Amino acid sequence: MKRIVLVTGGGSGLGKAVAARFRADGDSVVITGRNAERLAKAAAEIDARAITCDATDPEQVARMSEELGPDLDVVVNMAGGNTDFDRTDTETKDLGEVMAAWRANLDANLLSAVLTTTAVLEKLRPGGSIINVGSIGAEYAGNSYGAAKAAVAAWTAGLSAQVGAAGVTANLIAPGYIAETDFFHGNLSDERRKELVGATHNGRAGHPDDIAETSYFLASPGARHITGQTLHVNGGAYTTR
Repeated sequence: MKRIVLVTGGGSGLGKAVAARFRADGDSVVITGRNAERLAKAAAEIDARAITCDATDPEQVARMSEELGPDLDVVVNMAGGNTDFDRTDTETKDLGEVMAAWRANLDANLLSAVLTTTAVLEKLRPGGSIINVGSIGAEYAGNSYGAAKAAVAAWTAGLSAQVGAAGVTANLIAPGYIAETDFFHGNLSDERRKELVGATHNGRAGHPDDIAETSYFLASPGARHITGQTLHVNGGAYTTR
């Protein structure tokens, strides 16, 4: 039986790569995102179904869940990104602006995943998988983005205990630097890129396929005893033991 897979933020970048990987195996894939035009284009390219949805909006998430249908096997919470890149003044000391900036990253990265997962949780069939996406930045958490991703990792561990009895796994993928995406909004200098690649053990940047293949594995029969974990996909830039 082919699976039904939901990928939030599936209109571009890592989300699109993940969705394409599942679709290549014949799974039925639904992608969501805020930009309807970009989403429709991506859906046509990878032969997926598109549902326009802002994952930070409870009403839109509820509507998306209704449109999704009664059953689901995999949810990949890819929607998010560092909202600080949208700001012009990242050094502000105005407390109202600081609060708004931190809330923006928490909304985009933590609450988007919480809302989506809560909305579709009862649809997940036994053997299903919840895959959240964190960041190497969570290991340093010196800003609102890192803190938000650290919160996603902590929530994922608790979520695993909540859904385990239903035969569902919950894991988090923490990417390092991934090239060929628009994560940095075109603001990554050559010097900084060299630093990021230089921090790896294998001397290369990550690729969207690295995250797509890890996502696919976590949803596979071979990963049924892996749950509540953070998998670091960063070429050794951050190591665990």
